[in-house]
Amino acid sequence: MSDLGKIDRTFFERHVASNLGADRDDVALGPQHGVDFGVLEIGGQALVTATDPISILPPLGLERAARFALDLILADVAVSGVPPSHLSICFTLPEEMTDEEFATVWETIHEECADLGVSVVTGHTARYSDPSYPWIGAATAMGVGEFGEIVRPDGARVGDRLLLTTGPAVEAVGLLSTHFPDAIDVSDGALADAQARLEEVHCVRDALTAAAAGPVRAMHDVTEGGLAGALNEMADGADARFVVDRAAVPMRPGVREVCEALEIDPWATTSCGSLLIAVDPDGVDDVRTALEDRDTVVAEIGRVESGNGVIDETGDRIEHPAGDASWGVYADLASE
Repeated sequence: MSDLGKIDRTFFERHVASNLGADRDDVALGPQHGVDFGVLEIGGQALVTATDPISILPPLGLERAARFALDLILADVAVSGVPPSHLSICFTLPEEMTDEEFATVWETIHEECADLGVSVVTGHTARYSDPSYPWIGAATAMGVGEFGEIVRPDGARVGDRLLLTTGPAVEAVGLLSTHFPDAIDVSDGALADAQARLEEVHCVRDALTAAAAGPVRAMHDVTEGGLAGALNEMADGADARFVVDRAAVPMRPGVREVCEALEIDPWATTSCGSLLIAVDPDGVDDVRTALEDRDTVVAEIGRVESGNGVIDETGDRIEHPAGDASWGVYADLASE
């Protein structure tokens, strides 16, 4: 297991996968490494569910921080193609968070949930002495749909084409440049471009748009481990080879400059807001058009072939990162 970030596949298989409580027939999809959600069968319908921590980053401004936190939580259900519909949420608030600040966070979450058709069904809210920003709780998102509607991250098929929205490292670059602007040696223009990337770290609506436009075979949000991690997880799950055209991968303004200044690999860096999508060739134009109509940056970056692993157009292998490139940088900058 890495010092920071999620447990790796080896730890998961050794200690988690074989210790999952009761064996129930209604669990249609249980925990799997690299799969964002689980599925229950209830009355012939699929209940898609996923749990994530709540991350509130006050330097973003509480309203923007709350929308960012909620999108992270709902995204793991949205990438299934089933719209999130219900939310269970637990807040363990730090002592320094005032009633007024929490009210702003909660009201923002309510407004965004209402717009997305998501109902809060239960939760817990309390203030404690030990919690601290940004990790101040956790939440479980749920969505109800038909089994035939579900898009799995391991569903890519030979012949599918690979689309990527937004691009690598937008989340990490946006957060680091906003939190630590004085510590990043780039031009004022590049810094402003990097900070503007935070407006692109929302993918719930993009995921649902892509799934509806389909046929989408597989979809994965590009979070911890970055694009390299998402590519490998999807390829491993599908038991296929992904061939990637590096030159086709979109790189948003400010990303390259900040990554170079901080000496981090954008391909190995978290990029919430970006989606990796495997699409049936007949649906590529429809999916691209639907996303572009939302003003979402999207590019075709590769294809699915027989084989295994991830390679680029020259045949060089793209490995799964051992950890996320941004975690150590964030820890170092926060301690200065």
